[in-house]
Amino acid sequence: MLIGELSRRTGVSPRLLRYYEEQGLLEAGRGPNGYRDYDEDTVLTVRQVRALLAAGLSTEVIRAVLPCARGEAPQFEMCVDVRAILGRELAATDERIDHLRRSRGTLAGYLSPAPEPPS
Repeated sequence: MLIGELSRRTGVSPRLLRYYEEQGLLEAGRGPNGYRDYDEDTVLTVRQVRALLAAGLSTEVIRAVLPCARGEAPQFEMCVDVRAILGRELAATDERIDHLRRSRGTLAGYLSPAPEPPS
């Protein structure tokens, strides 16, 4: 299928599909006219990429775990290193959450009324 059809079927712009290809997340053949030609399985791959991006994974991490993804949600076969990769990503996310909580507490403190000076 051509990039326009893939875009229509997935709701992802052709520009973003080309970006996914540049990042090694999608593969496309080329027709005699030089146009990208995607196979039917690419629809599922694009949906998996979108779900993994929504989970906060980088394209680099997605490239590493995508071969082990199954289904649109996706679920993972625990291929070599997938558990370790996802575990590292979870730990990094937890660290970011902790940092954000500390930042939020500091900002909330700035907005609290200043204590009255003793009279």
